[in-house]
Amino acid sequence: MGIRPQLRKALTASIPSPIGGWNARDSVSNMPPQDAVEMINFFPTPTDVTLRKGYKKRATNITGTVETLMNYAGPTGQKLFAIAGTQIYDVSGTGNGTVVKTGLTNAQWQYVNISTPGGNFLVCCNGVDTPLVYDGTTWANISVTGVTSSTFINVNLFKNRLYFTQKNTLSCWYLPVNSIGGAASELNFGSVARNGGFLQAMATWTLDAGQGADDYAVFVTNMGEIIVYNGTDPSSALTWALKGVWQMGQTFNRKCFFKWGGDLLLLTQDGLVPMSSALQSSRLDPRVNLTDKIYFAVSQAATLYYDNFGWQIQYFASENMLILNIPVNNGTEQYVMHTITQSWARFTGIEAKCWEVNSKKGMFFGSVGFVGEFYGDLSDGGNNITASVQQAYSYFDARGQQKRFTMVRPIFLTDNGLPTILSNISVDFETNPNVGSLTFNPNATNIGIWDTSKWDQSYWGGAYLLSKDWESVTGIGYAGGLFLQTASQGIDVHWTSTDFVMETGSVI
Repeated sequence: MGIRPQLRKALTASIPSPIGGWNARDSVSNMPPQDAVEMINFFPTPTDVTLRKGYKKRATNITGTVETLMNYAGPTGQKLFAIAGTQIYDVSGTGNGTVVKTGLTNAQWQYVNISTPGGNFLVCCNGVDTPLVYDGTTWANISVTGVTSSTFINVNLFKNRLYFTQKNTLSCWYLPVNSIGGAASELNFGSVARNGGFLQAMATWTLDAGQGADDYAVFVTNMGEIIVYNGTDPSSALTWALKGVWQMGQTFNRKCFFKWGGDLLLLTQDGLVPMSSALQSSRLDPRVNLTDKIYFAVSQAATLYYDNFGWQIQYFASENMLILNIPVNNGTEQYVMHTITQSWARFTGIEAKCWEVNSKKGMFFGSVGFVGEFYGDLSDGGNNITASVQQAYSYFDARGQQKRFTMVRPIFLTDNGLPTILSNISVDFETNPNVGSLTFNPNATNIGIWDTSKWDQSYWGGAYLLSKDWESVTGIGYAGGLFLQTASQGIDVHWTSTDFVMETGSVI
């Protein structure tokens, strides 16, 4: 009597959506299944992965590229200004921008707000023009003596004093307390900065050194030397003391500092480094970097786009989002971290040269000929938002066993209709398998209208729709990972998990 061949059995498995985010550090053969080899325009949250929102265009009458956005924050209101070409525009409203200042040499400015007994002011400089001040009504030149103020390229507020970094020198100039002009005094770091170079920027770091919280003055050179002082009056050795000099990776842009909560972030070739831990161990242990999980991607970007203007760190509090703007050649990208999970993603399609927060109206970015209101719409200026992800590969608890994948079912929750979703299986670490042509027609979204649409023929808005359609796939290998693309506009998209159907073969 012959032995009947054993029939193959279909096995099923379910993997959560990649809430661990983009992983550009670990080997693709050894990633946690909730990570992603690539994640573009999806944003990982603690509970699911969402399609990023888009932007609305504002102030579309701007001539040239907006390279600086500045937010004036007075006691009774805020104003948003955009600098493009040789002009400053007031873009506080929802309509076109209004030119409020002309005759500038370039549009790459740094700024700070300061409040004095004389009022509330926005002070800015660019290393070429005379620094400007805005008092809530008018713009004027700052009057500074003792130095050529047009060489000021960066400005910081520290313990009621304005400090200006002088372009291409190791000098920083400070003004009297509560002043926006007057006689400037020099701080020269030539005898402190052992590696030379020039002073890149200054920032204020709030630190508790065991005697209560205090502010420290932090200076960084382009060679990556961090110089920290504590005190109030740099002219007095009794009240101004050097706390230390540390060596980090080189810094390559003026907007390398960002005040974030009780910490200070510094952007270097090592990545995005929190000062609270960086000065102790980051060069020895890069895991303290916020960008640790995408370390290789940030390092590559820093090498390739070192000289490009547009590097910036910005915090979007309402969306728990930390944005690192990357000025790639012929455009920009954003590496974006969820601040709760520290999971990363990569955003494309947002041509942002600069970012700024207006606390009453949200997050804005400057682009070519307009200012964009980020997360202000479910489309990119009226165009589809397209996204793709390659989830980490899984052996499905059978490392040495070959598998034939036959079906996948990504599970989505959406409102206001269904986006185009195309998926396939990647096996044994291949990337970007063919999934077909990705298109989406927003006019075809069949949303029901009460007393007009017919039952069972339309989707009803107001509640989330569950999408869980099986798709046939073909792939034979030891490990598999979902490759997915989507396109939509006007739809809020949430990806929760994915089901797989496969047949297992013999151990080879």
